[in-house]
Amino acid sequence: MLTMKPVFAAFALACTLAAGLANAQSAAASAPQTPPPPPARGVPIELALEAAKVALDTCRSQYQKVGVSVLDSSGEVRLVLAADGAAYRGVQNSALKARAALAFEIPSGQVAERARTDAAIASRLAANPTWLARAGAIPVSVGGTLIGAIGVGGARGSEKDEACAVAGLEKVRSRLY
Repeated sequence: MLTMKPVFAAFALACTLAAGLANAQSAAASAPQTPPPPPARGVPIELALEAAKVALDTCRSQYQKVGVSVLDSSGEVRLVLAADGAAYRGVQNSALKARAALAFEIPSGQVAERARTDAAIASRLAANPTWLARAGAIPVSVGGTLIGAIGVGGARGSEKDEACAVAGLEKVRSRLY
């Protein structure tokens, strides 16, 4: 014959555990939360769009179908534009070049040049697949503070990519803040 004592004991244990879990969740929810980190600084979106359009148009005038990426100071993509017919790889490379320019705080073409003679830079590049050390991206600074980078990818000849990135930045540089 089944007695009620084991069933009652199991039920009481389950209720106690459930109450304890509810109290723990309530305490965790009411604990003070760490404030989110401040947003990364970046090129204001209107100026990023203008710079990217100028870069795209500059390359288009040279019959180059490119992608343009504008990143904020943390390396997050803020804006991507791609010309009609731009190759996927060029669009992706625009962001990878911009990340390299941002990480080293120099144009991505200069990163490539330095990596040829500086083993430490070459090692850092090899360790990070999100950086591409080829000409085409430039860091963006305001008052000595790095706020982002503009990268261009997909032209036949990465020096053309970089010239287009420079054209885009120069168009908006005086209005950056």
